[in-house]
Amino acid sequence: MPKPDFSEITRDNIVEFIGDIFARRGAEEYLGEAVTISEHMFQTAHLAEEAGASEELIVAALLHDIGHFTNEFPDNAAELGIDSHHDRAGAAVLAPFFPKIVTDCVRHHVSAKRYLCATDPEYFGRLSDASVLSLKLQGGPMTAHAAEKFAKNSDIDAIVLVRKWDDEGKVPGKETESFAYFAPMLQRVIDRGGAR
Repeated sequence: MPKPDFSEITRDNIVEFIGDIFARRGAEEYLGEAVTISEHMFQTAHLAEEAGASEELIVAALLHDIGHFTNEFPDNAAELGIDSHHDRAGAAVLAPFFPKIVTDCVRHHVSAKRYLCATDPEYFGRLSDASVLSLKLQGGPMTAHAAEKFAKNSDIDAIVLVRKWDDEGKVPGKETESFAYFAPMLQRVIDRGGAR
């Protein structure tokens, strides 16, 4: 699959551009999980909305894995022992358009898994097999020092919430809203607080 061209994106067409990516690539396998990548992202956003989260957090939940579409790593990267760094890649492409809380949640959702594994004794047991595999590639649980430092992030509560919805959004056959439902919300979030 060719790498998407992000050079022509503006605040006026970013939502349409993201929608096109969902339409073209959303049915791809999601790193060994029993759902496609778009099913996972829609479920994560659905969980955020069910929890009464702000639109910014719902958008962060929807877009947390957008970085899987911004690189040329193979679909089976985890099986090959490759960490695609989709968290940083996703945050980088969203940063010109979305507010900091959205990009923070995207940038740190992988680190949040490592953080929770280090600070919540029950968390690791709730991870899927695929998530356990990727955890190893991502560096495993944080050290106590790293977890203490990570906890000082000004958006830590939002980041952890998105991470937990991420972990829960892997239910085969679960019905959710489509991208068309979320598109106006993305635009509102951009218009309210996106980077200028």
